[in-house]
Amino acid sequence: MLQNRVDPQGNIIKTTARGSWMGNRGVLHDHQQHILRPFRLKAWITCLLEFNGRKRQVMAPDRYTELFFFDEATAFAAGHRPCFECRRQDYKKFKTLWLKGNPEYHFDEKTSIQQIDDILHKERMEANGEKITYEEYIKHLPYGSFISYNGQPHVIIDDLLHPWSPGGYGKGIPLSDIKEEKVAVLTPASITNTFRAGYKPQTTLPQSQLFL
Repeated sequence: MLQNRVDPQGNIIKTTARGSWMGNRGVLHDHQQHILRPFRLKAWITCLLEFNGRKRQVMAPDRYTELFFFDEATAFAAGHRPCFECRRQDYKKFKTLWLKGNPEYHFDEKTSIQQIDDILHKERMEANGEKITYEEYIKHLPYGSFISYNGQPHVIIDDLLHPWSPGGYGKGIPLSDIKEEKVAVLTPASITNTFRAGYKPQTTLPQSQLFL
């Protein structure tokens, strides 16, 4: 079992559960496929599992470390954003709505994505590697936002708050019961603003709730 799955806090963990997206932070592993560092690049991206028929050996020597996410909302919570190459349309939508949702930076469409990556890097991780969070009332958070609730990561999907696990989400808690509570938000602030501006991240509901 390889250490290559990412949780909403951005930690790289071991699990037998499979992911629906792949990610990249640079070369993080050694020749024995052990993770040595949490990142190598400031550009943390989320990619398709398959693209143009390309085949990769996972954690090949001196090649970037393939990371995997349960869904896109999890990837965003960890601080990743869409890849320009394999997810061109999602990338363009993300950049446009990031700019719309974060006008205080005075960026425009000509702004390099590297400048946005610099902002994201400052929002997701302290110098000591600790996850950065901020406080917000649940009622003010948009679809797809991750929070820490009762010490565990949860995601907002429609009118419910679902607990996260590597294999999926648990039964949802009605937001109407807890909307006045203030919580620690795991999704970086500028990405939460991007959701408010109209980017709806892909989420995977529990099977038991798909037919409600």
